[in-house]
Amino acid sequence: MNQNPDPVAAAKALVETYLELSMVPDPEGAAKYVSEDFKLVFTGGRQFTDPAQSAGFNAKRYAWVKKRFLRTDAALDDVTGDVHVYNTGYLYGEWKDGTTFETNRYMDKFVVRGDKIISTDVWNDSAEIILHKAGLAEAEL
Repeated sequence: MNQNPDPVAAAKALVETYLELSMVPDPEGAAKYVSEDFKLVFTGGRQFTDPAQSAGFNAKRYAWVKKRFLRTDAALDDVTGDVHVYNTGYLYGEWKDGTTFETNRYMDKFVVRGDKIISTDVWNDSAEIILHKAGLAEAEL
């Protein structure tokens, strides 16, 4: 009998646990799931090295924010053994001005090596929504 867990299922569960902790926000709890050389790149190319930095950034932009997961997909890289995990859905919460939102699309890509997240890339509609609210959008949303 094979005692090895499914690395794809394990990576998906690890990412979802990390995201749940990040949404509390519990950056210390989330940090237990990332590698020492963790790299996180937010929309616009903002780079962070730990969950506390991204939580601090979010605290400047949102009164509060959460994710409603739609899908978590993953694929094993047979050459490196890394698992690439994609989580997508909608951000919902409240802007700093008290306006609520619920249909802010996001897509996060993770690379999981062993039992740690080594990198994350984050994309969402927040910047476009902020531009629209400021009257600076180039097209209607």
